[in-house]
This record gives sequence, C-alpha cells and structure tokens, in this order.
Amino acid sequence: MNRQTGHTAWCGRDHRCGLGEHRSEEIVVDLPGRARAVLVRVRTAAGREHAEVRVRVALAPGEVAARRQLAGLLGDLRHTVTRAAIAARPRPGRAA
Repeated sequence: MNRQTGHTAWCGRDHRCGLGEHRSEEIVVDLPGRARAVLVRVRTAAGREHAEVRVRVALAPGEVAARRQLAGLLGDLRHTVTRAAIAARPRPGRAA
C-alpha cells in the first residue's frame, strides 16, 4: 500500500477507485464467438479483498442443449469457488 496515495501496487487507480474501494485493471480471457471472462481484484473500504469475475458463454441454440451447458457451467463454477475458498483458509501451524 502506498502511504501517500492509499493505492495498492495492483490498483488500476483513476476512475476504477471510488467509495473507498481499490480495483485492478480488468484481466480478460476472450475466446471470440465462444466465451469471455473478466477478472477484477477488489479491496473494499474495510480492507477485505475479493476477486470479481464475470463470465459470458455462448449457448447452444436448442433449449435442451443450452440447459445442459448451464448445468455444467454452474457445477464447474461451484467447484472453482469452493476450491478458491478452501485455498484461502489458514492452515493450523502455518503462517498465513
């Protein structure tokens, strides 16, 4: 944290910061015509850090196939979020 500006080293500064939050520049993964993911690191005014992730995936034209895609996507997201949450927990006897 820079003592003079209050910004973190990863902070995007400028219009991204507001209401006491610090936000990184967007990290974009783009598969043209198929999918796009945007990740932003956020530090709240209370000092808590988060990853904000937006995902856009092209769905199949048929309803059944689209629902199958959505079910798979939700399952994968649940696994990803759970894995990230577990990795963030401090382990007994280890420094955080």
